[in-house]
Amino acid sequence: MVWLSRALLRQYGRFMDDLRIYVKGGSGGMGFPRFGGEGGKGGDVWLVAHEKLTLKRIKDRYPTKRFVAGTGANSSIAALKGATGKDCEVKVPIGISVATDDGKLFGELNKAGERLLVARGGIGGCMITNFLPTKGQKHTIHLDLKLIADVGLVGFPNAGKSSLLTKISHATPQIADYAFTTIKPELGTVKYADFKQITVADLPGLIEGAHANKGRGHNFLKHVERTKQLLFVVDVAGFQLSSETPFRTAFETIILLAKELELYKEDLRTKPALLAVNKMDLPNAKEKLNELMEQLQSPQDSMQSLPTDTIPEITVEFKEIIPISTYTGEGIEILIQRLREVLDEEAEKKIEDYQKDQLRALQLSET
Repeated sequence: MVWLSRALLRQYGRFMDDLRIYVKGGSGGMGFPRFGGEGGKGGDVWLVAHEKLTLKRIKDRYPTKRFVAGTGANSSIAALKGATGKDCEVKVPIGISVATDDGKLFGELNKAGERLLVARGGIGGCMITNFLPTKGQKHTIHLDLKLIADVGLVGFPNAGKSSLLTKISHATPQIADYAFTTIKPELGTVKYADFKQITVADLPGLIEGAHANKGRGHNFLKHVERTKQLLFVVDVAGFQLSSETPFRTAFETIILLAKELELYKEDLRTKPALLAVNKMDLPNAKEKLNELMEQLQSPQDSMQSLPTDTIPEITVEFKEIIPISTYTGEGIEILIQRLREVLDEEAEKKIEDYQKDQLRALQLSET
């Protein structure tokens, strides 16, 4: 299959998924050479994952975007061991990837309450430092938000992803009959009779050249990384972005989407994927669907007319192909069920793989 990585600062309306902040650990306190007193260590700066928080809220609340920990107390006759400086805790959204300006990755925060140290405080003055304190670490770091969802909707603009999200969940994304209606990620929750819930992310539409950051480019693609499963959504009648761009059939749309993902990050080839062929209520939809199914049966033959640089190295293999209509509701219930089944199948596979690895390690330890 085919697929994706990280991004630069980008803001769409009120949504923000990348924020640059300055963090600095506190300086240590002065030592007391005469009595061998040690200054207190400077405080550390920690990022703490917190629910119901956004990067925009952080920016609005802290416009300077500077976070500095407390300075360690000086050693004195009254307290030869200086007190440690106060730590600075910065609450950030769940799903944050943290890196420095030069690309060094600090880590990720994916669960509420997880903590990440981003700037250590300096050492207090002591014998080793000739009783002089050291400064704390300082960094300019990027907080890169990547949505965590069970299913990511992948498709060119106006394929019907927003309408589909409305049909299968309680989300209310903006919908209109023109490209790029979705300008920020939308999350919806699909609820099942046994109380199981899965999250579905409708992401801004891709265009050809997205891997090179055209259109919404990297800002779209980085969110796809954090989904467990991909749902391609294509218009059975094909797609044309504008009068200045070529018309693409449904088959060509699938191939181009796969190529954009592949060029961005090959690792995503391993993600399970389903295909929803939308707008089955249109005239001649069944004939076009039959043509698409034939092309998907022998994709190499059907791709011969495409430029070689648009053809993915590995052909997409869908777990299931489901014709749907977000207008009439055709196929929606089947799609909802299959989304759940594929997620469950993948979860079971991971458990089986883990058990096999544990058994293999046990057998090796006994030999």
